Amino acid sequence: MINFIGDYPCKPDDKGRVSLPMAYIRQMGQAMQERFVIKKDLFEKCLVLYPMDEWERQTRILDNNINPYNREHNKFLRGFLKDTAEVSLDASNRILLPRRLMESIGADREIVMTGLPGKIEIWPRATYEEIDSGSNEFAALAEKIMGNINKDKNE
Repeated sequence: MINFIGDYPCKPDDKGRVSLPMAYIRQMGQAMQERFVIKKDLFEKCLVLYPMDEWERQTRILDNNINPYNREHNKFLRGFLKDTAEVSLDASNRILLPRRLMESIGADREIVMTGLPGKIEIWPRATYEEIDSGSNEFAALAEKIMGNINKDKNE
């Protein structure tokens, strides 16, 4: 799994193409991908860009945990796969962001790409700037999630 690092303001061109930040290309290194899957996030009003290898890993997780004869599972799978598209890097390392997906998150001419383990989130710039990782609320969340982790297990 590629650990994407950093957040980068970007401006799609008139056709909706945006250059993948060079830092992400370097971070992919030998695992450089030309094909990606883009979809709406399950929890936030942003898009998620998965390198094809990571998308295939995600679908294997689904395959191992979804029962096709269970109505709820099918409903979840349908919702999970809704609003997805396959995109590819062009010769200039640009990706065409589907207009319908950009509109679904309220993105206009300015976006921010932010790296996470295995994926890149794409946010409308104004929405991303509202995220306050220095807030007391975020500090409490960090303490709740990370405060009880057994240090020895993670080394």
